[in-house]
Amino acid sequence: MESRGPSSIPEVGGRAIDNLRFIRETMERAISFTAVPGKGGIGMGVTALAAAGVSQLARTREEWLGIWLIGAFVAFSIGLWAMARKARRAGATLFEGPARRFLLTLSPPLIAGGALTLALERAGQTTLLPGVWLLLYGTAVVTGGAFAVRIVPVMGLLFMLLGCLALICPPGWGDAFLAAGFGGLEIAFGIAIARRHGG
Repeated sequence: MESRGPSSIPEVGGRAIDNLRFIRETMERAISFTAVPGKGGIGMGVTALAAAGVSQLARTREEWLGIWLIGAFVAFSIGLWAMARKARRAGATLFEGPARRFLLTLSPPLIAGGALTLALERAGQTTLLPGVWLLLYGTAVVTGGAFAVRIVPVMGLLFMLLGCLALICPPGWGDAFLAAGFGGLEIAFGIAIARRHGG
């Protein structure tokens, strides 16, 4: 029977530390969804800036709302396409593991935003929509960001801050807040994510 002397203890300890490091890194990769698209975020931001510009031509609140809803649909499509493309390149899909958790936690605040949009439009309170949209989108990004790279929840918190400000500032500033959030923040964080985490 082979006996282990004192000299073998450091070797065993070193292997154990290496194994623990490997396990930790594997778990971090498993819970961190890195398919948040940087370039997709830039595309979403450009769409929002275009919507902000076109919305200035709206003659009624209904036209204004229609312009922003079309912009939101286009931006959402860009984001989803870019996310799926980036996930595919990484050998993952959007419907399993961390990606699925990301989408599931992202969805409830967005659904709530849709319901509130309908309710506020019916009540004739569309001036509240910029704040509500920014706040709930930020909430969605923060909750989804629990399964994403660290920069994502930071972006969500900034959206929430803008939403709170939009709700307490004069209603005429709504488009400026929307452009700053969905345009400026999306582009700035999109660039940062693209540089640090790829496309």
